[in-house]
Amino acid sequence: MTRRLRLTLRLIHIQRVLLRHGLDEFVEATHLYRPLRLLSRLPGFGRDAASRELPRGRRIREALEELGPIFVKFGQSLSTRPDLLPDDIAEELAKLQDAVPPFPGAEARRLAEDAYKRPLTEVFAHFDDEPIAAASIAQVHGAKLVGGQEVAVKILRPGVEADIRRDLDVMYALAGLARRYWRAAQPLRPMEVVTEYERIITDELDLMREAANAAQLRRNFENSPLLYIPQVHWDYCRETVLVTERIYGIPVSDVARLNEAGVDLAALSASGVEIFFTQVFRHNFFHADMHPGNIFVDPATPAAPRYLAVDFGIVGSLDPRDQQYLAENFLAFFNRDYRRVASLHLSSGWVPDSTRLDELEAAFRTVCEPIFQRPLAEISFGQFLVRLFTTARRFGMEIQPQLILLQKTLLNIEGLGRQLYPQLDLWATAKPILEEWMEERVSGRAVINRLREQLPEVGESLQEFPQVIHSLLQRAADGSLEVKVRVPELEALKQRMDRQDRRRYLGVAGGALLISGVLWVGFMLPPSWAGSLIAGVGAALLLLARPRA
Repeated sequence: MTRRLRLTLRLIHIQRVLLRHGLDEFVEATHLYRPLRLLSRLPGFGRDAASRELPRGRRIREALEELGPIFVKFGQSLSTRPDLLPDDIAEELAKLQDAVPPFPGAEARRLAEDAYKRPLTEVFAHFDDEPIAAASIAQVHGAKLVGGQEVAVKILRPGVEADIRRDLDVMYALAGLARRYWRAAQPLRPMEVVTEYERIITDELDLMREAANAAQLRRNFENSPLLYIPQVHWDYCRETVLVTERIYGIPVSDVARLNEAGVDLAALSASGVEIFFTQVFRHNFFHADMHPGNIFVDPATPAAPRYLAVDFGIVGSLDPRDQQYLAENFLAFFNRDYRRVASLHLSSGWVPDSTRLDELEAAFRTVCEPIFQRPLAEISFGQFLVRLFTTARRFGMEIQPQLILLQKTLLNIEGLGRQLYPQLDLWATAKPILEEWMEERVSGRAVINRLREQLPEVGESLQEFPQVIHSLLQRAADGSLEVKVRVPELEALKQRMDRQDRRRYLGVAGGALLISGVLWVGFMLPPSWAGSLIAGVGAALLLLARPRA
């Protein structure tokens, strides 16, 4: 069977499912084999009578569940984009469960033996045929190493990569049809949504990548009383098999068992918030799939319970500038300083330079001010980000994938925390972490550390500087130096030149102070603190002088 024929048959099957769940408008709008809509009149193709009365979001969710695990996972991914979806659809897609029937234990053994290229009895002292958990990408089995250690063995589903490639082709075809024919789909940016999903699910197919993520998180939280990450057994890991220490705990969603164990739910929910902000701002490496199915609780110390995490296929990190501006946005938001929020979006490059500051400030005030009508403990950081990004998009903001992962993770953490303890005050937990991090960023020691990291690059640039100056002077002397400026409007040119002049003056002053401070520190001149202070001021001026991203 050719690839085109398989794609056509899959599209016809999808149309049949959509029609049966009363989603005729999607078939019509995307021109998905529109002549075949006549099939809706045939038995087995038409809409179920009961579906006529169901809400739109529920019909979409049930259709995705019938289409199979890859579409379920896509729906889960799409549910993390409430800035793109109507509320009714986003809420229903969030209910999708990535739980599918397990494949046979004998098949799991065969796949593992293919990966190890030897009998499984030579690898493990014992291997459980009955899986611990089964999902759309892989399933997990319990086992014991020869040394007696209990481990969890994660094995990719047979043929999962081929299934994903097939359904990705289908999703791209549907997204292309929607973009071309369905005007209402334009704000959803269907092609970009599918591309983002492809990147995420492709990463999940490489279990060596997941092992590396787990090892990094384990180092970051080594000896932490807040979070425990299982050890990776590298000698047993392959691209299709992941072996980690087996952990035991209470599922975080099982509140009844947590109460029976005497776990302090207020402390547990606050720890979840602290873990999130620690990962994002201190480690800059965060577990981006922290839904309840991946989180357990160690009840050994009920007054100070510790989280246990699994499944590290999706992680995120931020550019240092995004970290800085995100932290400042949170602080400015809770101070109701909307002008600061707007100026941060401009200076960070998140919105175009041509955006009027007063208009952006007014938009943020309109959207965010109603949030403060509720008690502070009820304010949602995740919903704040959703509203922030949705508003900024109207001004041309292009949201980066790592910010979407951050938003998704924060929404998960908030939902989890308030399920455990409805009175959770995220701001009370997060504010000290953000303020301390901001203070550390501008401390003299932090400036010196950043300077040391940048010195090799600066030194290399300085070596080339005389040659560049000589070339410019030579071209000026023989009349060949030309400066070409292309701008659509003279006013835009004048504003840009003014900004460049200010950056130039700041750059010269900052560079002089920075070099002076470094020499002061290097020669250990008294007083010792003065050199660090001078260098810090110089570095700050250079940061102000840098061009916007």
